[in-house]
Amino acid sequence: MNLQQLRKNYHQAICRKVLGLRNGIPNIADKASKRSIEISNSILNQIGFPPCEEPPTEQRAGAIFEELTLDYLEKAFSLIQHLRPGKWHFSVHNRLTDFDQYEHLAHLTEILKEHPALRATLGDYLVKPDIVIGRQPVLDTEIEQHGKIMHGAVAQLTPLRNGNNSRLLLHASISCKWTIRSDRSQNARTESLNLIRNRKGNAPHIVIVTAEPLPNRIASLALGTGDLDCVYHMALNELKHAVNDIQDETLIAIFNMLVDGKRLRDISDLPFDLAI
Repeated sequence: MNLQQLRKNYHQAICRKVLGLRNGIPNIADKASKRSIEISNSILNQIGFPPCEEPPTEQRAGAIFEELTLDYLEKAFSLIQHLRPGKWHFSVHNRLTDFDQYEHLAHLTEILKEHPALRATLGDYLVKPDIVIGRQPVLDTEIEQHGKIMHGAVAQLTPLRNGNNSRLLLHASISCKWTIRSDRSQNARTESLNLIRNRKGNAPHIVIVTAEPLPNRIASLALGTGDLDCVYHMALNELKHAVNDIQDETLIAIFNMLVDGKRLRDISDLPFDLAI
């Protein structure tokens, strides 16, 4: 198995389970937007697999998209794990407090439950990411596989050492957006800022994966720096051809700005970026 075949299998699964036609229009398209429909049809045609005969509701589509993206990333990351050794755990909707950097939020949440007025002032600290990747702390035997190096009172606080910490380390938080239609999509920015501000320790990778066809809507999440690492499209190459084919100079300019500005990449780039 190679990465190109995995990407193809990912698209096949998406078409089989979630990407379909509703009243003749792909269910990633905004039916009120001619450009959205044109781009969506082009992406579907380029992927080349039969569309889902009974596409799910938008809410269910999002959940299926999460599951398929998780499966793809876990398999793809395993192919290049020699670039980032370790024991990795991929899951959906884990509690943030299960991870070392956010363990303290469990205590804060209990306090906020007891004092509702504080919750109104401080807000909700608990984020429940769509997909999380955690790294298991390492045993001393793993650390010393090339020689005895853990002699004396050293490295007694680092959470990477199993003797100091038994919780997973949050390596990545991945938000999946089947489409980008409303202000609700901006919740991803709020969640990412919470992950950054409320951690004790290293910040995880914070990214978004989407199937949204319109570059200007992708830009509403991708532009700027500081809160998100990057946005990844489930079919960036196909999106590029679709945008170029309709010859809309504005959309072409936005698309190129996002890619050249390192704010938009393909799903096949994500496993490598997670290895950084």
